[in-house]
Amino acid sequence: MNAGDIELGSGEISIVIVVALIALAALAMGFKFRAEVLATSPGTPKMQEIGQAVQEGAQAYLQRQFKTLAIFVVIAFLLLFALPADDTAVRIGRSVFFVLGAAFSAGIGYLGMNLATAANMRVAEAARNLDRDKGMQIAFRTGGTVGMATVGLGLLGAALVVLFYQGDAAKVLEGFGFGAALLAMFMRVGGGIFTKAADVGADLVGKVEAGIPEDDPRNAATIADNVGDNVGDCAGMAADLFESYAVTLVAALILGSAALGMDGLIFPLIIPALGALTAIAGVYLTKARAGESALVTINRGFYISALVAAGVSAVAALIFLPSELPELGLDPSIRVAAAVIIGIILAAFILWLTGYFTGTESKPTNNVAKTSLTGPATVILSGIGVGFESAVYTAATIAGAVYILFTLGGGGLIFALFLVAMAGCGLLTTVGMIVAMDTFGPVSDNAQGIAEMSGDVDGEGAQILTELDAVGNTTKAVTKGIAIATAVLAATALFGSYYDAIQVAIGDLTGGSADDGVDIFQSLLVFDPRALVGIILGGSVVFMFSGLLIDAVTRAAGAIVYEVRRQFREKPGIMNYSEKPDYARVVDICTRDSLRELATPGVLAILAPIAVGFGLGVGALAGYLAGAIGTGVLMAVFLANSGGSWDNAKKIVEDGHHGGKGSEAHAAVVIGDTVGDPFKDTAGPALNPLIKVMNLVALLIAPAIVALSYGDSANDLARWGIAVVAIAIIVGSVWVTKRRSTVIGDDDLVEAKTL
Repeated sequence: MNAGDIELGSGEISIVIVVALIALAALAMGFKFRAEVLATSPGTPKMQEIGQAVQEGAQAYLQRQFKTLAIFVVIAFLLLFALPADDTAVRIGRSVFFVLGAAFSAGIGYLGMNLATAANMRVAEAARNLDRDKGMQIAFRTGGTVGMATVGLGLLGAALVVLFYQGDAAKVLEGFGFGAALLAMFMRVGGGIFTKAADVGADLVGKVEAGIPEDDPRNAATIADNVGDNVGDCAGMAADLFESYAVTLVAALILGSAALGMDGLIFPLIIPALGALTAIAGVYLTKARAGESALVTINRGFYISALVAAGVSAVAALIFLPSELPELGLDPSIRVAAAVIIGIILAAFILWLTGYFTGTESKPTNNVAKTSLTGPATVILSGIGVGFESAVYTAATIAGAVYILFTLGGGGLIFALFLVAMAGCGLLTTVGMIVAMDTFGPVSDNAQGIAEMSGDVDGEGAQILTELDAVGNTTKAVTKGIAIATAVLAATALFGSYYDAIQVAIGDLTGGSADDGVDIFQSLLVFDPRALVGIILGGSVVFMFSGLLIDAVTRAAGAIVYEVRRQFREKPGIMNYSEKPDYARVVDICTRDSLRELATPGVLAILAPIAVGFGLGVGALAGYLAGAIGTGVLMAVFLANSGGSWDNAKKIVEDGHHGGKGSEAHAAVVIGDTVGDPFKDTAGPALNPLIKVMNLVALLIAPAIVALSYGDSANDLARWGIAVVAIAIIVGSVWVTKRRSTVIGDDDLVEAKTL
């Protein structure tokens, strides 16, 4: 069925309107949770002073970042408008909703940062009053606010597109998803560089060289470190999960309308709507019981929410989907219900698996902590081993789920890919809880920092914050695992949408011969050299992207190290508290360096698929996407779990094991954690939006590649010209980046400050 021929009846319009109302209800609940957080006490005057400094730094960074990204949005808007579409209304809608998707992604990131910086001091105040349960509730309700915004805006945007564009909704939603993914990638990259530059610099100079605690106010990088937690973990992760939400809906609507027509266009909206309702219930259910660990409380809320979502989603599939698909001889309702349940089970299993490899109570992380007794080299080696091993299990789990979903498809490729997309929608029924769990981490971490810098919390109150921080480390790690699984399912579904786009483009080809179609489909086979070359290139881009980000953190962290050393050297009164560090200077360095490093990774993500597609054809681009997805999932899990194990190994030693703070073992795990910081909080998380951005770019340009490659409109000179220009820009951008040394000396730093 041609999706453009689909028109909504009164019943379908009513369903979409109900979905939009549920989205608005989720937003209303988000505002309610926000009001509950802000109604609590903000703490002592000293806490408020420190919290205000963190908030101002985070706001200043995001405002400067948005001004920088506005340039990319304008350029992408114009290029998107230039791409061919069935009619002018679709072209305009795709570009307008691209901007809306970008604005929603930026808005959710800003909301996450803004509320988190207000909640930090409130959690610290609850701990000062020895109210652990209140502190946990404040941190979790802060995440619940961002989770409701993620669900509400994603669902509202998709519902409006379906309502206004009906059969053409999937094509317009390509723009919406692309806008969300592009902004999320930049926020992940910029925020990740900022937070880890400050964190690495603070740890190396403060904890290792000066021997002072992690959040000691004498360290000039402490405020920047806390700012970084908010712009990286809160703003970046919220934007990342929002774009996963939007992109998965895009793929599900494209494939659903192709496989099931009207039913496939409407049903993908119903599952996230049900997820919004179960997420609200999950946030309310997450209440501590006497003597119960905060992690147990949070996990219970997640699993109950997931179980309820699975049940209501299965019932919805049986009610709203047809019981027979004659051309395949199967029952779509039962199979789609099974796919949604598989997605939810996958989320729960990944939660457990990631927790096993990175949790403070688990064997792998405790083994990493024990290796600190033999020095930093063994800490690093053991953490790398954990990352490699966990990547295999996680990737195999996701691959197994995808294969089961394909088998459920009963031989229909498009329907099987629709099932993959619906599994992604099922996984994302838990997204409200996932965002809440993730935001819990940086809020509790910053609360501990504010408490230590203010000096107003000690004894049992400090121990409460230490417990919440340890729980937050684990929740951040496990939600990264779920985010990776979400990214892979979304990318796989988009990969299927790319195949569907090629099919449509071949069908629309005027004057093309049958041989043209045969050659196109042969180029998609893995043993065709064009596809194999694409696979190699796709995997290579993942490595290049990761390397660029880790180099960027190295450069920025080097600048912070020298700045903090300079302040200790030139202001000796800092150590006895008679002089105050220049916190603003470090925040400014982190801001400048992180924004300067944004361009090259963005250029690589957008232009590499264009270079491969126009230069080597749709088959090579298909291979490129497959290589990027396969390599990306392994690399993302490796980086995230290695970093998570090093981080919690440090926590284990700091809790008094293997010599405790100040011992040689402590110095070893601090170095391991320093290596892991750009792994788990910069390069690893940024791979999630990367693979989705590249798949969306491929989806958008597929018709143009086919048109310029075959039939009467074929123009090899034009497509090779586009490829050459894209390659030239990539090479030039990488060359400029590589001119910046990763080793910064005092003279280099002075020169950098003048730039």
